[in-house]
Amino acid sequence: MIHFFGDAANKVFAVQTTKEINTEDIAKLSWLFGNQPKIHMASIDAFFVGPRSSMITPWSTNATEITQNMGISDILRIEEFVSVAEGFQDFDPMLFQKFKALDQELFTINIQPEPIKPIDNIGEYNAEQGLALSEDEIEYLENLSARLGRKLTDSEVFGFSQVNSEHCRHKIFNGTFVIDGEEKSESLFKLIKKTSQKHPNGIVSAYKDNVAFLKGPKVTQFAPKRADVPDFYQEAGFDSVISLKAETHIFPTTVEPVNGAATGSGGEIRDR
Repeated sequence: MIHFFGDAANKVFAVQTTKEINTEDIAKLSWLFGNQPKIHMASIDAFFVGPRSSMITPWSTNATEITQNMGISDILRIEEFVSVAEGFQDFDPMLFQKFKALDQELFTINIQPEPIKPIDNIGEYNAEQGLALSEDEIEYLENLSARLGRKLTDSEVFGFSQVNSEHCRHKIFNGTFVIDGEEKSESLFKLIKKTSQKHPNGIVSAYKDNVAFLKGPKVTQFAPKRADVPDFYQEAGFDSVISLKAETHIFPTTVEPVNGAATGSGGEIRDR
């Protein structure tokens, strides 16, 4: 069930619930949306731009959690939609879509999965899909297929290409270097890390847990004396750190519509 709040001529908040909401919760939601009234219509016939139905936004995740803290139960999703002209096209189709109307099927997704496809020729499939499999990897998969006594599926070959990719395995970066017949003691990755090891220059942490930190300034924090119980606020100084780099595997990806649901595997598939 979807309820609408706001002004149909400007912005509408769509609230998906498991059941009808009572008068008290309607008043709470109206206040939460900036004193916007509930629209007593099952559908709104106008053009709107809003998040894709298949991808729950970070904003929705936060908004839904806020309603839980307000004592409102049974809310599944909240999204905001902006009214636009019929010919409006100035939006990112990766994240948003244009709707001819807002109705009870707004968040319904009718996508049927494609049937499993057995791969007859792994080499040809590799070239066709741009999987960047090496000859050794293709040979390995062909031998695996023979041992299993069946053809590998498209998802199996695709999954192998991503999990075993340079991005995930760093096969070249971490590989052993043999130059003119002589094996070198350091890989390319070790050489890259060597710079920060010899010249830290304020580095607190690097090449760990997908994030890097530099020493920051001494800052003053205004916060409760204790975080686990109600307490007086106080000023306290501490040595800050500055985030220099963070991982990008979280969002968005079509196989991970809910943020953080599949950080690793979602990122691998996103890399296509």
